[in-house]
Amino acid sequence: RRGAPEPSRLYRTLRALNPAPYAAWLRLGGSHAMSVCCSSPERFLRCDRGSVLEARPIKGTAPRRLDDPAEDARLAAELASSEKERAENLMIVDLLRNDLGRVCEVGSVHVPGLMEIESFATVHQMVSTVRGTRRPAAGIVDCLRATFPGGSMTGAPKVRTMEILDEHEGRARGVYSGSLGFISFNDTFDLNIVIRTAVIDHSAPMGTNASHDDGSWIRIGAGGAIVVQSDTGAEYEEMRLKARALLHAVGICDGSGSAAVVDDTVKHY
Repeated sequence: RRGAPEPSRLYRTLRALNPAPYAAWLRLGGSHAMSVCCSSPERFLRCDRGSVLEARPIKGTAPRRLDDPAEDARLAAELASSEKERAENLMIVDLLRNDLGRVCEVGSVHVPGLMEIESFATVHQMVSTVRGTRRPAAGIVDCLRATFPGGSMTGAPKVRTMEILDEHEGRARGVYSGSLGFISFNDTFDLNIVIRTAVIDHSAPMGTNASHDDGSWIRIGAGGAIVVQSDTGAEYEEMRLKARALLHAVGICDGSGSAAVVDDTVKHY
């Protein structure tokens, strides 16, 4: 939409509503400055000092019910047993095993955690862990070329699905579904998947009390995987669930106290 909250306030609000292990806030300067307010729960790829590569793809999402512990537990159990969500997750695990196999020692790629349920402030997630030992000849750039973009953002087979996305999506995704993190001089790195993220374009000057009519733009990306068991309505509601914490944070910053309204008829800016 046109009109965005002050970025640092939005990020602080988002951290309070939806704390996440791979959160980030970036303010990019220049005449067309942008801010990225990210509350990602997903690791894209990490390499430690022992040359162990680790990816932790998320596929499978269910809402929390913190006001009703029994219902909250039921929703987590329903996610864990869902044939459709497990199919999505397994698809990405197999894709990442293949990606890591390009830069890892033969026989080292393994899955120490498969389809585990992790609970965050607003959602339950189905998470798997894929690891492998990096070959000595494989540099950081080699690792990123072999694995980027993250399989949970593309689906499989990766190249063909990216071609389909390019044909059907109305614009480039920008930073959404990319990665943020660090690359160190000691040959380690840790990168997230940019989801649960708001991107603010400061096309007009913004002060600390800037409101939603100052000429800036805010964009929130959300999506979901499609498999043969997918239901159109359920996929759409899952997409909105993933954006809910961000919309709530925007609404609080706007002063309404409730989630910002999404107008699906607005064209891309």
